[in-house]
Amino acid sequence: MKTKLVLLFAVFALVLAACAPAATPTAAPEPTQAPEPTAAPTATAMPEPTPEPMDIVDTAVSDGRFTTLVAAVQAAGLVETLKGEGPFTVFAPTDDAFAKLPAGTVEALLADIPTLTSILTYHVVSGKVMAADVAGLDGQRVATVNGKGFTVKLQDGKVFIDNAEVIITDIETANGVIHVIDSVIIPQNDIIETAAADGRFTTLLAAVEAAGLTETLKGDGPFTVFAPTDDAFAKLPAGTVESLLADIPALTNILLYHVVSGKVMAADVAGLNGQDVATALEGQSFKVTVSGDKVFLNGNIQVVITDIETYNGVIHVIDTVLQPK
Repeated sequence: MKTKLVLLFAVFALVLAACAPAATPTAAPEPTQAPEPTAAPTATAMPEPTPEPMDIVDTAVSDGRFTTLVAAVQAAGLVETLKGEGPFTVFAPTDDAFAKLPAGTVEALLADIPTLTSILTYHVVSGKVMAADVAGLDGQRVATVNGKGFTVKLQDGKVFIDNAEVIITDIETANGVIHVIDSVIIPQNDIIETAAADGRFTTLLAAVEAAGLTETLKGDGPFTVFAPTDDAFAKLPAGTVESLLADIPALTNILLYHVVSGKVMAADVAGLNGQDVATALEGQSFKVTVSGDKVFLNGNIQVVITDIETYNGVIHVIDTVLQPK
């Protein structure tokens, strides 16, 4: 009996197993896709450091066209000045500009430091003056570090400093700006300095000083002076000069009678044949007469030398002292 029950349970278990639903096979997991490789990070390049701007002297040296100028600046002891804070504006003549000077001039200047310094500082203006500002100074005098001024002229779209053309502009430096010019500019003396350097006008200069007109004739002007020589004064009656030096109003009147406002060159004077020319002595004039190639004032006073240009005018030399009417 017990055996029959065991068999019965076994048959029942088999029937249950046969009737059970078949197990659904489990799908194999999808293979995991490998991640895309990540690009290696790109190194950020460091910017190149901006070079410090060079000063005027170093800029001129590195340019290569200013070897004579640099040598002159060194000889004159101006290197440290032009490497200083400034700012400065330098009108820089090239080596070709120096080569245009008469033979031996550069060598002579290198042996005459005061004159060399005077010329070099005449090329320098205080402050940073760009080309557009220079062009706006047409017809004006510009004070230089030398103490004298040059004249700016705009002609046919070109800028000239005295008679030198500005050929390259606005080379900026750490302490200013360089403009390149094609000629060396030479500082001109004023009327008084020119007369003193000439040596033939000692009496005239003494009279001008006594009359208190020296600073006037050193001013901007421009003036045209018909200058009597020492020989011209010597033609006056004995004691005349001494009397005039003791009578300043009379002396002043005579001197002003020799001065015309403006810069009147010889060709312009000759063009005034037969005309009266107003002088700086108020209400007074002299008459110009042309005879052949000779020019006379008031009939018999001859103009013997013409067109001695100065930075503030021009001198014409006469052989006799003019007397107001």
